[in-house]
Amino acid sequence: MSGTDPVCTETVPSAAHGGPVSVALAGVARMHRIAAGRRLRELGLYPGQEMMMMRLWDCGPVRQSELIQSLGLDASTVTKMLQRMEHCGLVLRRPDPADRRAVLVEATDEGRSLRTGVESVWSDLEQASLSGLGPDDRAELARLLGLVADNLREEAGEAGDCPAPPRGC
Repeated sequence: MSGTDPVCTETVPSAAHGGPVSVALAGVARMHRIAAGRRLRELGLYPGQEMMMMRLWDCGPVRQSELIQSLGLDASTVTKMLQRMEHCGLVLRRPDPADRRAVLVEATDEGRSLRTGVESVWSDLEQASLSGLGPDDRAELARLLGLVADNLREEAGEAGDCPAPPRGC
């Protein structure tokens, strides 16, 4: 590297100088996903699969279309995730007796057995993430992040539809 080459030491990319909080949120989300992934791997889960299981634990058998909507993910992403989880014996998909065109998804006994482990992962991750913050700071952070989430939901629209990919992608 010569003395005239640019050095990438800026903590905020130059194109993001107008959004330092957004850069921080993206970084926190990335690190949270990595830390969660390490913990979930011990349970045989990938990041995001635990959210699917949480929905199934809380709702019981649910139509795949409703699961897609509640998770706010692309249908193909959920379908692929469910295929992988079904192959591992964590979920079962079957036709809905009320509408044979619809598919019901439910956790299997093996999938339900992961609940305690997932609860521990989320509890441990919460403690690690918020180490050094007192109860008042934690409550304020949760409140502020809730406001940010509400703003982003409004920005995305009620449906939470994913934007179309840019041209050329």
